[in-house]
Amino acid sequence: MRGPHNIVRLIRTGATLVRAGAMNVVLDAFDAPAPLRMVAYTLGWPFQWLGYKGDPSLPPATRALTALGPAYIKFGQVLSTRPDVVGEDMAQQLRVLQDKLPPFPREVAMAEVEKELGRPVTEVFSEFSDPIAAASIAQVHRARLAETGQDVAVKVLRPGVERAFRKDVDAFYFAARIVELCAPGARRLRPMDVVTHFDGVVRGELDLRLESSAASEFADNTAGDAGFKLPPVQWDLSARRVMTLGWADGLPIGDNDALDAAGHDRRALGERVLSLFLNHALRDGFFHADMHQGNMKVAANGDIIAYDFGIMGHIDLYTRRVYAEILYGFIKRDYQRVAEVHFEAGYVPATRDVDEFARALRAVGEPIFGMDATHISMGRLLNYLFEVTERFGMETRTELILLQRTMVVVEGVARSLDPRINIWDVAKPVVEDYIKASIGPRAIASDLGKTAMVLARFGPRLPGLVERALIAQSQEPDPTPRRHPWKRAAALGVAVGVLVTLMFDQLF
Repeated sequence: MRGPHNIVRLIRTGATLVRAGAMNVVLDAFDAPAPLRMVAYTLGWPFQWLGYKGDPSLPPATRALTALGPAYIKFGQVLSTRPDVVGEDMAQQLRVLQDKLPPFPREVAMAEVEKELGRPVTEVFSEFSDPIAAASIAQVHRARLAETGQDVAVKVLRPGVERAFRKDVDAFYFAARIVELCAPGARRLRPMDVVTHFDGVVRGELDLRLESSAASEFADNTAGDAGFKLPPVQWDLSARRVMTLGWADGLPIGDNDALDAAGHDRRALGERVLSLFLNHALRDGFFHADMHQGNMKVAANGDIIAYDFGIMGHIDLYTRRVYAEILYGFIKRDYQRVAEVHFEAGYVPATRDVDEFARALRAVGEPIFGMDATHISMGRLLNYLFEVTERFGMETRTELILLQRTMVVVEGVARSLDPRINIWDVAKPVVEDYIKASIGPRAIASDLGKTAMVLARFGPRLPGLVERALIAQSQEPDPTPRRHPWKRAAALGVAVGVLVTLMFDQLF
């Protein structure tokens, strides 16, 4: 579908940006070169009368994206996780992007539920409320199970949302291609990669079975976490376009007055939010990547309840260890070790000077540690760290950007609960425990045990690998027969290399 017909969509997009006063804001955020600015204004300025007016009370970029509809709102939300692309100021503005849209009728939602579950709504639910929340992709209803009387939350995709998103994403790809063709200097922004990342996020959110799976996995990982719980997934009442969860009763974690009136310890809640996130990211490598106040409640017994699992973050074991060592190095103010970790992980090109990089990191860390404890910001540290690594040629890693963004959000939640909270005092024991378990002597012993298990599993294949390699070598013409012994040694090396590769594939 990526053809010239998308020009109409791009013209309306440009016209709306101009009419909302957002064109310069967006182009400046992307540091767009002159040729790209010329194309953008050509597509927008003469046709601004075709643009949507939007809500004048909103900031320009937010106003334009909200007016353009669900796909653009979601695109803005995804870009809010990429300050490396749009800049910190724009990312901050997009984080507060309005995600409240006019709901679709209750009767339409009930029809969707019947279609997906294959049963009449009245047979499944004794009550089914009007929408209580409406977002860009889906809306939520409160319902009561007819069989048990249990209250549940029913999430239903908007009718036709898949088709609408496909059309808009198609236009985004077309726009990204235009940017690459008309402004080669803008290729450093990797527009096609950004759209591809957005496409993947949306595809995952348009199949609620995947969100149900994420919720289930997250619940399994966190089952032993004290003071934290998740609403259970009702698998028999969930499908591709419908998701049913247990109802979460509690106070909004952002309502300090209500929390105080209920007698909750806000300082303890803030520390728990932060330590839970770090544990999920480091221990499990699977974390809730949208942990703002709107997605958490506090139960009557003080438990933190999290919900809405549309955006989850995943980092592999190796990246977790690198991230932990970086944090631990900053906590200990060991900038040389932090620099070495970046080089060992291949994040910074080996051609750069490690000592110079360590000095640059010291310039990042020391001003922050010189602040009063209440002003120390892990989010600010990570932001400065990415600025420095960019100067030293570090390539952007999406999983770390999402981790950074979530860290900033979680830190904001913790400080909203208690402005005096010392972020580093809370983080230190979590990171130290992970370092001891995953990088210290116990971790070495564990890794050696895993290696032995892999060798035991693949060991029986080694003779066959060696034999096949030797036969393949012997069948090749060889003008110098005296070198056969060396070729056999080389073949053995190849076989061992294959075995080691298999081993590391299994371990990492």
